[in-house]
Amino acid sequence: MRVFLAILACKLLRFVGKLVGKGSSLPGKYALKICPDILKRVELPAHIIAVTGSNGKTSTVEMIAAILRAEGKRVVYNEEGSNQIEGVTTLVLNNATFGGKVKADVLLIESDERYAARSFKFFHPTHFVITNLYRDQMTRNGHPESVYDAILPAIHPETELLLNADDPLTSCFAKGQEKVKWFGLDKCSISVSEPTGVYHDGAHCPVCGAAMDYAYVHYNHIGAYLCPKCGHGKHQTDYTATAVDLENGTLTLDGAYTISLAFRSIYNVYNILAAYAVCRECGIDGSIAQQVISNYVLKNGRMQTFRLGGHHGTLLTSKHENSIAYDTNLRYIASTKTECTVLLIVDAVSRKYFTSETSWLWDIDFEQLNADHVKRIVLSGQYCADLAQRFSFTQIPQEKWEVIPEIPAAAESIKAAGNEEVYVVTCFSDRDKLLALTEKEG
Repeated sequence: MRVFLAILACKLLRFVGKLVGKGSSLPGKYALKICPDILKRVELPAHIIAVTGSNGKTSTVEMIAAILRAEGKRVVYNEEGSNQIEGVTTLVLNNATFGGKVKADVLLIESDERYAARSFKFFHPTHFVITNLYRDQMTRNGHPESVYDAILPAIHPETELLLNADDPLTSCFAKGQEKVKWFGLDKCSISVSEPTGVYHDGAHCPVCGAAMDYAYVHYNHIGAYLCPKCGHGKHQTDYTATAVDLENGTLTLDGAYTISLAFRSIYNVYNILAAYAVCRECGIDGSIAQQVISNYVLKNGRMQTFRLGGHHGTLLTSKHENSIAYDTNLRYIASTKTECTVLLIVDAVSRKYFTSETSWLWDIDFEQLNADHVKRIVLSGQYCADLAQRFSFTQIPQEKWEVIPEIPAAAESIKAAGNEEVYVVTCFSDRDKLLALTEKEG
């Protein structure tokens, strides 16, 4: 009876939530109050895929769903991104019969890395993708190794892990596990010889603490690493990006499948690679993945285009309190070589807590904007003074950047002059504050 009541309450609350535009986690919260072990009592599909990590979860999950659906699979996943246990419970129960059977071929779960152990307490994924572990929301998460410790209890011996071989910390999850597959990127046109960015979290081996050697790096500390003391190094990959040409927008997987990139970012390369790897493990032919992912435009709003007066604009959503998310978007802007204005907005640090903590701005490699084609940089939002203080310590000429605190005023200033490209870098919480002032394209 408790199972029935929990499912009924979840479905009713979800229906009401949809009417008011909310309710992706609240229905699950109340269902868990009615039946705390409800996730153990329902009948789940044969394939349960989970995706976690500091960055790339939402985009990777969306592409996995698109590929599997193209093969005719019925896939349910938390499309609204509510990825803690309450959101997972809402997803499962809302797609279950009143008898407790989930109506899907594949249950696909984006899981918050800190709460994965809670989400998978009563069941375990058949496939578990771990994208990466970086400095991320330090106020909430602390050091990346703390996040590693939080994920570790969520890993079941029967689960097949799909790990980023290029990440020295993520690769440690393979220790003691028999079922592991690896994805990674060969040395290619974007590789460099030394770690990039303001800091170097891969300087020391996560296993023994010795200084780490790198043969090459794709970005920050992600690349081909090897500890000369204990031998911890990049594992041979099962699924590989064998060639990347971001300038021309092409990616080759396993030397056989060439994909056209709608978004020419190294992040997009890794997200595609992770989605491709798990779908291949689920029996999907590589050509299906190739057809679906080529020129795939994400629907989750991570990148959006707009018009602002005579300007074509691109919004690049970056996760606040996550410097690598910013670094990769700034790297994309630097690579375009097209004259542009860049608008940086920090108006809210977090949607979940209020600290006004902005030390993470000092971890971002803003020097990437010190390029000839970046003609103007506008700093805006409640924390524009923090941004300005950070910029005052860069080598970017002060005449190139300016502070306009109010977002509407910043948008109007850009709109009033010129027709160069505009790139906006901000977070999920702040993006609509800008988009509401622009015109949609097409």
